[in-house]
Amino acid sequence: MAVLLPALPLEVFAPGVARDAAQAAGAGAPAAPFAVVTGDPQPVVLAPNRAAHAAGVRRGQRLSAALALAPAITFVVRDTAREAAALAAVATFVLRFTPHVSLVRPAALVADLAASLRLFGGFTRLAQGLADGIAARGLTARHAYAPTPLGALALARARHTAPVFDTATLWPLLAALPLAHFDADPAACELLAGSGITTYGEALALPREGLARRCGPAFVELLDRANGRVADPREPYVPPPEFSTRLPLPVPVHDTGALHFVARRALNELADWLLARGLGVLRLELVLAHERYTHVRTGIPATTVALAFGGPTRTLGHLDSVLRERLVRVELPAPVETLTLVTRATAALPARDFGFLPGDDAVPTTAPLVDRLRARLGEGSVLRVAALAEHRPERAMKSDAGAAAPVTAPATPAAASPPGAAALAAADGLTARTRLKKPAADPLPASTPSLPRPLWLLPVPAPVSALRAATLAARRGAAERIESGWWDGHDVRRDYHRVVTPNGSELWVYRTHRRGIDDGDWYVHGLFG
Repeated sequence: MAVLLPALPLEVFAPGVARDAAQAAGAGAPAAPFAVVTGDPQPVVLAPNRAAHAAGVRRGQRLSAALALAPAITFVVRDTAREAAALAAVATFVLRFTPHVSLVRPAALVADLAASLRLFGGFTRLAQGLADGIAARGLTARHAYAPTPLGALALARARHTAPVFDTATLWPLLAALPLAHFDADPAACELLAGSGITTYGEALALPREGLARRCGPAFVELLDRANGRVADPREPYVPPPEFSTRLPLPVPVHDTGALHFVARRALNELADWLLARGLGVLRLELVLAHERYTHVRTGIPATTVALAFGGPTRTLGHLDSVLRERLVRVELPAPVETLTLVTRATAALPARDFGFLPGDDAVPTTAPLVDRLRARLGEGSVLRVAALAEHRPERAMKSDAGAAAPVTAPATPAAASPPGAAALAAADGLTARTRLKKPAADPLPASTPSLPRPLWLLPVPAPVSALRAATLAARRGAAERIESGWWDGHDVRRDYHRVVTPNGSELWVYRTHRRGIDDGDWYVHGLFG
């Protein structure tokens, strides 16, 4: 398959063209003339829209002539970077259907579909899916199908869209095409044109030795690659390792609803990139650049909207629902001119298997509850906790943000208690006058692990040295001894116990052993739910 994007220089500015057309249609007037020109000292028209073409503006005209024909014409300088990004986005989408895609710059690509026909239900369904996906991105494309990539590309340039499945049918079609359709060397084409040779068939009929001597062996090889006599290896397109897309807005936007509509286009590109790389996204950043004077007036260069997900995902419905919830809470200090979407963390995510029954290929579009709560309440309001391979409790957990829990060295008797620690101890009945009694029956169920740990720890262990050692020893339960951390300067030697207070609370306390055995101070480190 060859995909040719003949209007790419114009259609990368499609949002602005569509806006002008909509405004003109609402006023009952024809669409405004619009054209893309070169950036030379004497600009030349590259691509006029329909309104400009109707006014007489043609490709290759000088800008002065175009202005004389259409004084109200709007023109922009060609943006090759945006064209390259749009072509790469189309190639990334085509990777959904085949891993063999190659770029033909500046505005075409070729792809090998032979191995994908059975997987996607045959040629007709596959070709229709490709055409619909490219059209949904607002691009005009010509599709051609042939046994060779160069042959398909030449047919696309010749507007021959009927599929060709064998070389016997391909050769007569290529014979009548101009040599320029095959990316031939312009100098060789000019040399042959001087002898009246302008088509592929006429060049192929010439003696090969003389043709190679006059036009070079590469020209002869080009002819053979077009008809399949020799292989046509091409460099495969590989999506970049990091995703970033930038979308300039046609007019400044202050409404987050309108921004969400534009951001959905960026999410489409992101979903294609994730599928092509076999990844799922964990964290995203949407950077909203404001008008230029805003930075001078407010000191805010851009508004950054961070999105975090509970697990790797690449489902468009999931991404879109989380972004919608997040944008509702954003207050823009000024109108937005440019939108940039960047991935900050990704993880491997295998593709889904195809099902046997109708509807099995449907992908759920709802976002998990955790992601929706984060979008509404804020990224730091809902966290997941994961265990780490570490004996010290304060280092044995991390949040799903990827950062380990803050390190807190054991408190000393001289250290001051953290704010609220004394209130917590008093609320749980740990005072100097408290006398803990051993309950008649063990309140812990038999199924409780021998060394349970609480999920929630105090930021800093609270000293309870006012309690007598015998009081805590009256109900210690099973002990967990930890001796670790000598290699990083945070050495600890503790015995942990589970203690039940008179009001029924269960605390996780430990005794230090820096001077020996059973001669240290007592601290509260955690609370069982």
